[in-house]
Amino acid sequence: MRIALLADIHGNMPALEAVLQELESAQPDYLLIDGDLINGIPFSTAVIDLVRRHDWVVVRGNHEFYYLDFGTDRAAPGGEDRERWGQLHWLVQQITPDQGAYLAMLPDERTLYLPGTHPIRVAHGVPGRNRVGFYNQQPAEEIVKEIQLIPEETLISAHTHLQIDRHIRWDLSRQQLLQSDPHGSSSPPIGPDSANRSGTAPTPEIHRHWHLINPGSVGLPLNGRTTAQYALLENVSTQESAGGWRAMLCEVAYDRRHALQAFHDSGMLRAGGIISQLFYWEVVTAEAEIVLFYRWAWESGYDPDHAIHKAFHAYIAATGRDQYIRQRDPLYQRG
Repeated sequence: MRIALLADIHGNMPALEAVLQELESAQPDYLLIDGDLINGIPFSTAVIDLVRRHDWVVVRGNHEFYYLDFGTDRAAPGGEDRERWGQLHWLVQQITPDQGAYLAMLPDERTLYLPGTHPIRVAHGVPGRNRVGFYNQQPAEEIVKEIQLIPEETLISAHTHLQIDRHIRWDLSRQQLLQSDPHGSSSPPIGPDSANRSGTAPTPEIHRHWHLINPGSVGLPLNGRTTAQYALLENVSTQESAGGWRAMLCEVAYDRRHALQAFHDSGMLRAGGIISQLFYWEVVTAEAEIVLFYRWAWESGYDPDHAIHKAFHAYIAATGRDQYIRQRDPLYQRG
């Protein structure tokens, strides 16, 4: 049994098409998309239409909620500010009501119980919190704080746009490190006082194991590799891989010029302002351009949420980041 794992497409149709062409030879049994189909690159509507034509397993990510929450009391404060949120205003005008209804009906998580295999939990972040993300060098105890209540041994997560294939083993005798619940009293503790689904007290386990997998981003990888990234899962014996699934992290090169040119041709770059510019830069560099800008702005005394143009111009003047991008932009390397 093989499952293709895709995530964080972010409207990058050329990258998605490159992955699907690669999967023609791999011929997985199932294809799963772990959130963030939309927003970032100008082909969000085409991505939605393509995904809807197939019998794929899809969950929502946080960028689906940026669209679904727009214009409601759930929206991020200041969402009416077109200087900061022009990218989202542009996106909302592109997506049709029918496409929006499709996004509205997607689940936020899935648990896969394929015959003859061990179960797999799927969430864009972790169940109930789609903006929790993980990193390769993150200490195990920090990860366990976020996943300790997940009973399945295999967890598919996304959101950080970084490929991860990590086995987390935890001795519950170290549980005192996790006594402080980082999410308040809403999360019940692990241990003999917690209840299982039948309402009875479970027998506490001495050791826990999780296989944490992030397939990386199809459309906006942030690991410095300007490829379309995904993963393949294959069920194996638990002796071969704890949890019963082996992951292969994959990538495929694609011509980014089509995606980059669409920023100009679609009008998104003009309408979306600085945030669209930073998404463009991320396609060019596969580096976390939005995070880099925001971090610099706050550390330098600027408020990018309320004066984003002022902060961005100061950022360029101080760092020369625009020249760094131009030297790597394939649209400026033609001929």
